[in-house]
Amino acid sequence: MEQDSKIYVAGHRGMVGSAIVRELQRQGYSNIVTRTHSQLDLCRQDQVEDFFADEKPEYVFLAAAKVGGIVANSSALADFMYENMILEMNVIHAAWQNGCKKLEFLGSSCIYPREAPQPMPESCLLTSALEQTNEAYALAKISGLKYCEYLNRQYNTDYISVMPTNLYGPNDNYHPTHSHVLPALIRRFHEAKESGVSSVTCWGDGTPRREFLYVDDLANLCVFLMNNYSGNETVNAGTGKEVTIKELTELVADVVGYTGEILWDTTKPNGTPRKLLDVSKSRALGWQYKTELRDGICLAYQDFLLNPIRAER
Repeated sequence: MEQDSKIYVAGHRGMVGSAIVRELQRQGYSNIVTRTHSQLDLCRQDQVEDFFADEKPEYVFLAAAKVGGIVANSSALADFMYENMILEMNVIHAAWQNGCKKLEFLGSSCIYPREAPQPMPESCLLTSALEQTNEAYALAKISGLKYCEYLNRQYNTDYISVMPTNLYGPNDNYHPTHSHVLPALIRRFHEAKESGVSSVTCWGDGTPRREFLYVDDLANLCVFLMNNYSGNETVNAGTGKEVTIKELTELVADVVGYTGEILWDTTKPNGTPRKLLDVSKSRALGWQYKTELRDGICLAYQDFLLNPIRAER
């Protein structure tokens, strides 16, 4: 990308999209195009086609998505599949129709099988069954990355995909039931500290292991890949490190300053037992994450305190 290349970031108000915009601006890119949902509904094919015909972006970061944690995913399966499938197909297809030089599709590590080898290499995609609680979202994301691959193979486009692990950081969603585990814990322990409750109950038994990547590190990788990678196979985005949910819970409580008891409701689902990405591919390309988990949680909590309205989303 040139410094004045026209770059469209889809989903610029979300956690990932806003981080990509920050990173592009930090690196001196000056021609960034964005649209709010009220200005452009990505689920409306006519609106997307008109936008691409008018703007003709040279590069596209497709970070828009309907996202949520285990509760949201398992309770709104049809919504998650439909909205994600429609918006990503609209954007990718319109980008191809209008001669976009390069598109980067943002997926999720949940695309990999529930019983995938650990750590999970990019090559394990579609080798066995998915985790049922987020199958609908995963199928939509798999369709998006496969459409990029098929366009490359049929029309010689240069469309790539990146699969992030669990993300957190500025502009996260802190909704009490529809957020992911780390922001949900930040809100829960903050409110418990403020109200002085003696205990907090968390879902499951705390044994699942998860990997977490600070969203600004992901954004740095996204720009890096746009400039340095082409290929049909996706690229994993992670740290190569994992913690148990119990360890994560204790770490968040410590950062927030909650000193009460942590209880576990073992009648609630754990989700996938383990989700560690094999990040050897991104390392071989010359990229490495920068933000350690405790440091990132401190930054995320500061953002939460500075922007309390986000907790209502």
